[in-house]
Amino acid sequence: MRIGTPLSDTAVRVMLLGAGELGKEVAIELQRLGAEVVAVDRYPNAPAMQVAHRSHVIPMTDPQVLNGVIMAEAPHIIVPEIEAIATDVLAAIEAAGMATIIPTARATQLTMNREGIRRLVAEELGLLTSPYAFAGSAMEIADAAHRIGLPVFVKPVMSSSGKGQSYVEALEDCANAWAYAQSGGRVETTRVIVEGRIDFDFEITLLTVRSLRDGQVVTDFCDPIGHRQVKGDYVESWQPQPMSSAALTAAQDIAREVTDALGGLGLFGVELFVKDDQVWFSEVSPRPHDTGLVTLASQRFSEFAIHARAILGLPVDVSRTDIAASAVIYGGMDAQGIAFEGVDHALSVPTADIRLFGKPESFEHRRMGVALARGDTTDQARDRAREAASRVKPVRG
Repeated sequence: MRIGTPLSDTAVRVMLLGAGELGKEVAIELQRLGAEVVAVDRYPNAPAMQVAHRSHVIPMTDPQVLNGVIMAEAPHIIVPEIEAIATDVLAAIEAAGMATIIPTARATQLTMNREGIRRLVAEELGLLTSPYAFAGSAMEIADAAHRIGLPVFVKPVMSSSGKGQSYVEALEDCANAWAYAQSGGRVETTRVIVEGRIDFDFEITLLTVRSLRDGQVVTDFCDPIGHRQVKGDYVESWQPQPMSSAALTAAQDIAREVTDALGGLGLFGVELFVKDDQVWFSEVSPRPHDTGLVTLASQRFSEFAIHARAILGLPVDVSRTDIAASAVIYGGMDAQGIAFEGVDHALSVPTADIRLFGKPESFEHRRMGVALARGDTTDQARDRAREAASRVKPVRG
C-alpha cells in the first residue's frame, strides 16, 4: 500500500458517506495516516465535516446526486458510515472498478436492510437468531406476533439506534407499533421485522476485523464489549465483558462466518446475545460501532484507528491495554448551537476523558458526547464513566 500526500496528485482519497461522531474519529485516524478525507452527509457542519479536507451536503438516498458527488471527487476508497445511502450507486461504481467500497457494495446493501442480513444469517448460513418474521402492515404484525408469541420487538427494516422500534406486549398495540416504525425508519419503507424475545444473560458487541497480513485476508477479534441499551439505543458500554470460554469461541465462530460471507476489509460491529454458553446472532454493522467508543480508552488502538488501518491495507493491532467504560452525554433539549458546562468537573473524575461531538443541533435524547473512564474493574470503570457523564451539563448557547 502506497500513501501519498493529501491535496496532491499522489493523495489517497477516502470519501466518508455519513459524517457523524463515529465518522469524525475515522476521519481523524485516516488523516494521521496521510489520507485525504472527504466527508458527505445530509446536513451541514456534521462532526466529520469539521475535520475533513472537504465536505458536501447532499441527500444521500438520491442516486443521481450521490453519483455526481462521487464522480466529481473521484475517491479511491468509499466508506459508508450510515445506512441511508443509495447503495445501487455503490454497486455500479464497484462493478466498474472505479473505487473500493468498504467493506463491499454487497455488504453495504445487505446490512442496511434488516431483512437482507437476517435472511443471509439465518436462512443461508443457518446460524441461530431470535424467532422472526417480516410484516408489511399492522395486521401482518399482529399475525406474526401471534405465531411467534408475545412479547415481540417491532423494528423498521431500515433504521438504526433504536429509531422506530417498539416493544409489543399486546396485540392491540400492533397498530401503534406499525405507525411508529413508519415514522422512525432511515428511508421510506413499508416493511418491519417482528422479533421474538430471547431470554439472554447479556448482549455483546464483538468488534471483528478483516485486514491484510502478508497479502492474505485475516480475521481478528477485539475483546468482547458489554453494553446497556434503552429503547434500542446504546447508553453505556464496557470492555471486557466477562463470558465463558465456550461462549466466546461460539461468538467468534459466528462473527467470523458472518463477516466472511460479507467479505471485504475493515471493522465490523457484530452484536450477539449470550446465555451461559449459548450465543445468538442479533445484528451486524460493517463499520465502527457506537458501543465501541469505549475502545478510545481500553485498547492500544481504538476501533476507529483499526478501521482506518484495515481499509488502507495496513497491519492492525487489536490488543486491549485497560479495563474501561463509556457513558453517553445527551443533549437534554431541542436547540441549536448548545454549550456545555461542567467539563472541568467531569475531567476531575479519576481516569476520565470526554469527547464532545460538535453536533450542530441538539435533541432531548440525541447523543452529543461520551464520557470515558478506566478502572481496576468494569464496575469501577462504569461508575467513573457515569459520574463523569453526569457532570457535563448541556445549556442553551
